[in-house]
Amino acid sequence: MSQRLSRVNALLLREIGNCIEKSFEFPGLLVTVHAVEIAADLKAAQVFVGVIGSPEEAKAVVDELNAKRGFIQRTVMKRVTLRNTPILHFQGDDSVERGVRLLNILDEIGEIDLPDEEIDETQRDDETR
Repeated sequence: MSQRLSRVNALLLREIGNCIEKSFEFPGLLVTVHAVEIAADLKAAQVFVGVIGSPEEAKAVVDELNAKRGFIQRTVMKRVTLRNTPILHFQGDDSVERGVRLLNILDEIGEIDLPDEEIDETQRDDETR
């Protein structure tokens, strides 16, 4: 990805996040914009949105954002000057929840005690010192 596309992605990420924060209310939910991937021709952009809540609530948030994307595009493009206004497509992103589940699994693995026969001699020597 070119440096220009990376800068445009970062700019859109910030402005879309600000627009959602100021213009929308999702009571009891935490909604964040995780990433924006704009096409090389700058005519379309995928916006990945994370929602802390149930999967049904997350789908409802993404559906609402897609329904109001014209408003979001107009608001963002008043602050960002580009030759073409990219068409925004919102998608749910559950990477944070997958990361939390992975960390919980790793914590559970760390709490498992190994039987004595699986501990090698060097570990036994270290324990006796």
